[in-house]
Amino acid sequence: MVRVKRGVAAHKRRKNTLKHTKGFRWSRKSKFTEANQALMKAWSYAYRDRKVRKREKRALWQVQINAICRENGTTYSKFIAGLKKNLIELDRKVLAVIAQKNPEVFAKILEAANK
Repeated sequence: MVRVKRGVAAHKRRKNTLKHTKGFRWSRKSKFTEANQALMKAWSYAYRDRKVRKREKRALWQVQINAICRENGTTYSKFIAGLKKNLIELDRKVLAVIAQKNPEVFAKILEAANK
């Protein structure tokens, strides 16, 4: 029987963890236990916030579309309802970009939605 020494694997695992915590503050970048906890928390925040980012972007697009709709004498909800009724399938991201870059094109879309 040969004894299995696990030091190499443990050292590799710890070194890998510390590599990922580069740029963290204080002992969270240099001490394995604290680095490991910080990394688990950071990765869970990153996973959660990838979904939150999508929510925040959609809310921003809605605000931008609503602003230009109100300049043209309607509301966001009436505009979106008009788009659905007239089977105009443009998502909010595209509508927000059009509203910012080409207000005259957006006005035509608004006209088509209000038919």
